[in-house]
Amino acid sequence: MITIRKSDERGHANHGWLDSFHTFSFADYYDPAHMGFRSLRVINEDRVHGGMGFGTHPHRDMEIVTYVISGALRHADSMGHQAVMRAGDVQRISAGTGITHSEFNDSPTEPVHLLQIWLMPERKGVTPHYAEKAFGGAGNGLTLIASHSGRDGSISIHQDTELHLGKLAAGGDARHSLAAGRAAWVQVFAGALTVNGQALNAGDAAAIEGESDLAFATREGGEFLLFDLA
Repeated sequence: MITIRKSDERGHANHGWLDSFHTFSFADYYDPAHMGFRSLRVINEDRVHGGMGFGTHPHRDMEIVTYVISGALRHADSMGHQAVMRAGDVQRISAGTGITHSEFNDSPTEPVHLLQIWLMPERKGVTPHYAEKAFGGAGNGLTLIASHSGRDGSISIHQDTELHLGKLAAGGDARHSLAAGRAAWVQVFAGALTVNGQALNAGDAAAIEGESDLAFATREGGEFLLFDLA
């Protein structure tokens, strides 16, 4: 079964400096029908104006994954990490027993466009940890960018989840198999594509359960994240 979540059905908050779409309930947006999907708790698509950002704030007991779509995001945290992430970069923070961090647009003029994802960890109270890796050179098809084991050059996370970056050129296609009992979430952030014949445009998502094989195709090109979830 494939359930489509259209872009304009998401929660939306425009704070002037921040334009944010919430796939699941977050902050002032509350929808009991969309509290998360399996271990997925948050997918926020944020556009942050030049020079603006999120001041220092706390997190705990959450796996926080950030993917930069365009622009540059400056990060600093209580573990001593400082970084500027650019398009195609992936960051994972295991908040565990507690961290604080800030995120600001590194450009004074150009916006930064990103996806921030929260996954509930498999257990609470882990030692906080930080990881970052560039995937901007990922080729056409599916690239594993995060996984429980950190296999194949992906970033490890404290959850039985595989996160794939999908990039399809015009006329491209890709396939992915789901093991029995697993589900998938597809979040499109650029272009347009189909998954098992169902059309998705930028900002759209699909919750997939009870399917063993996923077929992706596009006429014009598309980019997306694929979550393979326990």
